[in-house]
Parts: sequence; C-alpha cells; structure tokens
Amino acid sequence: MDAGVIASVIAATLNAGTPLLIAAIGILIHKKSGVLNLGVEGMMLMGAVTGFGVTYATGSFALGFLAGALAGLVMAALFGFFTLGLYANQYAAGLALSLFGAGLSAFVGQPLQGMALPSRAPTGIPGLELIPFLGDAFFSSHSLVYLSLIGLAAVGWFLYKSRPGLMLRAVGESPSSAYALGYNVRVIRFWAVLFGGFMSGLAGAYLSLVYTPLWAGRGWIALALVTFATWRPLRVVLGAYLFGGVTMLQFNMQAMGIEIPSQIMSMTPYLATILVLILISRNPKGIALNVPASLGKTFHPRN
Repeated sequence: MDAGVIASVIAATLNAGTPLLIAAIGILIHKKSGVLNLGVEGMMLMGAVTGFGVTYATGSFALGFLAGALAGLVMAALFGFFTLGLYANQYAAGLALSLFGAGLSAFVGQPLQGMALPSRAPTGIPGLELIPFLGDAFFSSHSLVYLSLIGLAAVGWFLYKSRPGLMLRAVGESPSSAYALGYNVRVIRFWAVLFGGFMSGLAGAYLSLVYTPLWAGRGWIALALVTFATWRPLRVVLGAYLFGGVTMLQFNMQAMGIEIPSQIMSMTPYLATILVLILISRNPKGIALNVPASLGKTFHPRN
C-alpha cells in the first residue's frame, strides 16, 4: 500500500469519525448533567435533512449547517419539555424522539432525493495541505474536522476547569444537593439538553453535506461511543476515529478486491459497537467511577 493510499485512508477515517465526535460532544454535556437522551438518532436525521434542504434551496453551506443544528436544537427542546417540564420518563421520551425524527426526516426528505448540492469550496488548512503525505492525510479535510477537536478540548476544559462545568457535574451527580445550594437543576439540565441537540443536529448536517448526501444518522453509535469512552473527553476522540476507521473498512476491503456482501459490511460499525459495549461491560466498576450518579433519573424539586 503506497503513501498516497495510506493518506487517503487516514483522511477518510477523520471524515467518517467527525460526525460521531460532534454528536458525542453534545451527548457528553447532557449526560454529565444527568439527562439521558436516547433521541440522538432522530435529532441527527432531522439535522441531516434540514441542512441538506436549506443548502439546496439557498446554495449556502453555512446556512445549511446552521439550519441543521437548529433543527436538532428544536428536537431537543421538545425532549426537554416532556422530560424536564412534565417529568416524562427519559428513556421512553428519547426512544419516541428517535422514532419521530426518523419518520419525519424520511417524509420531509422524500422530495429532495436525487437532488444535487452546489459544489463546495476547497477544504483544508491553507499552506499545510500542500505538505507531502501529511497534507493529504491530516490537513486537507473540512474545517469542521478541526473545529470538532477544538470543541472537544473546550468542553473538557469547561467540565473540569471551570466553575459552570463543576456546577453541571454537581447537578449530574447529586441534583438534590445542587438544588439545596440554590442551583436551578431543571434550567441547567435544559440548557445541557439544548446544547446536546444543537451538536447532534450539526453532526447530522455534516453527514448530509460533507460525508454523504443521504439522511443518515449515527446516533446510536455516538451514544455507545460516549459509554465506550467512559465519559472522558480524550477517549471520545480515540473512540470516534476508531469507529470512523471501522466505517471506512468496507470501502478499503472492496478496494483490495475482497468479495464481501455490502450488507454485511454495512453492519460492521454496529457490530463493532455491540462488541465494544460487551467488552466494557465486563468492568462495571470502571464505568461506575465516571458515570453521573443521577443519569436518567427524574428529579422533582421540592416546593
């Protein structure tokens, strides 16, 4: 395998892992607040179809990314209204949101199938993308690839180095204690849920505008990724690109002439997700050290 092929594989892995990383950043925040939103798949799908539709109508990729992120935010607000406002079960509401988003995105996106987007501007970091091998491998990707890494670093700093991040983690660990100290638990959690929805919608827009022009979702993999990373930002990066590499495995094997049915190769990322979850479940103590103590539990403030 020559250097050009290796560089292409690395760049493709970064591209495939970026939507997972973007969604995982949002999941990390709302999970740290103690909220478990299983509707990430639906939010990503709505972000994908909305971003594609707006870009097709306006010719602006920037507006498409913004619209996709806002679509995810609206879906998250709906989830927050039912779970934090009406105290609905988070598991049931999240699954319902995922199914709703899948159905609505398929309905809305039906007229857009087969439509072509305008050509995108050249991507990459000016100057650096000209470096032999390194430029093709690491510096020729879309700007969101690099912004997602900066965003994860910012979230890591926010969670562990800032007072608001400490407050968010306190709400996730013991909402009753945070409430006793005067923090509005429901408001903090609602903002965390909105941020998670915004990032999930942005990830969906990346999938349809950069990765593939389909209403694709990777929400279940992104949820598993955060669990795989045991809620640690650095591991989130490694996990995102690991799953991205597994996703690209099907194309690499086809390029090498290995005859495997495409349906089986399409299953590969999900099989890898199941395998990773099985492996990490063998160490429940390690997971318990990092999982927010109130994750998925409804909090009723005292009157």
